[in-house]
Amino acid sequence: MKKRVLILGACGNIAPYLLPGLDPYYDLCLTDIVPHPDNKPINNVDITSYQQVYNVAQGMDAIMNFTVIRDDPDQSFHVNTLGAWHVMKAASELGIKKVIHTGPQSIRNAYDQDFDIVDVPRSPGTGYYGLTKFLALEICRTYAQAYDIQTISFVFNGLGPRPTERVSGQDFPPFTIVWEDLQLACRLALDIESVPDNFQDFNMLSYEGHGKYSVEKARQILGFEPTEKWESYFKRSIDLWHK
Repeated sequence: MKKRVLILGACGNIAPYLLPGLDPYYDLCLTDIVPHPDNKPINNVDITSYQQVYNVAQGMDAIMNFTVIRDDPDQSFHVNTLGAWHVMKAASELGIKKVIHTGPQSIRNAYDQDFDIVDVPRSPGTGYYGLTKFLALEICRTYAQAYDIQTISFVFNGLGPRPTERVSGQDFPPFTIVWEDLQLACRLALDIESVPDNFQDFNMLSYEGHGKYSVEKARQILGFEPTEKWESYFKRSIDLWHK
């Protein structure tokens, strides 16, 4: 029997691109407050309402939270921070033992000059969006450890389609993940039995050729590996001149 997985924020900038890699494996319940871009049927659920989250989460095996508001200082707190609390509170009360959370990487401002960065303290800065998501991360960590909820948080700086031909005139991005790799990471997270301390956050990126940020922690714990060596698309041809 397929796991029943609740997806909050199913119509936003992330979840629609993950469905091709999730739908064949899980019984998905899609929720949002706006229509789905591909006209898929959804349940209207507002994450700022705890009762709505609690009601739709009943009978689920896992919750994936892709909701986010960036620009509105009031709604960003209610969606990003209180929304995460509603998810974890509902999971604790309903006995749901798996939650997938997402957020910004929150380390580039402090570590962009370094190399081989795997698992370092998050540094969200003073921006309102970063702070609301950082608070959400700590709420998830606290609930995960208090209520034995296996919680995995994926953090990244950008998402996008896989390159399909050689890229010229630009370098590969330092903290971006392609959809196929995030699909794989989500499946691994949903299927893994447990993670250390009930909570782990993971750098999610597809391009490691820069040597700055690494997915080594995800490799060791989740068994994650980018589905292709994506930096190969950015290789440059070199013309050698001989006397």
